[in-house]
Amino acid sequence: MITWPCMLKLDSDDELIYLNSEQDFISECHELLLSDNDYVIDSLGNSYLIQSNVANLKLVTTERILIVEEVSKLIRAHEFQKATLCLTKIHFLTVSDAIKSLTY
Repeated sequence: MITWPCMLKLDSDDELIYLNSEQDFISECHELLLSDNDYVIDSLGNSYLIQSNVANLKLVTTERILIVEEVSKLIRAHEFQKATLCLTKIHFLTVSDAIKSLTY
């Protein structure tokens, strides 16, 4: 079961997209050209591949579980491209905290 909120990681792009709910996921993904390597990370670190067809979007569980250090690294790359924060100060205690930081 997916634990919201989540973040969307697009392949070959450091930008992360905050997803508060399944409805946000559907809304965001319908506006994007998705690749087979795009994935979603939930608040527990579980990763999901995105399967899409004309009428449906579906999240498929993978065996990969990201730890807080891996998610923090993604957040640092995301913030680096925005150039608004000191990257050395970015540290989180949980994956959930890291994902929620995308709302600030």
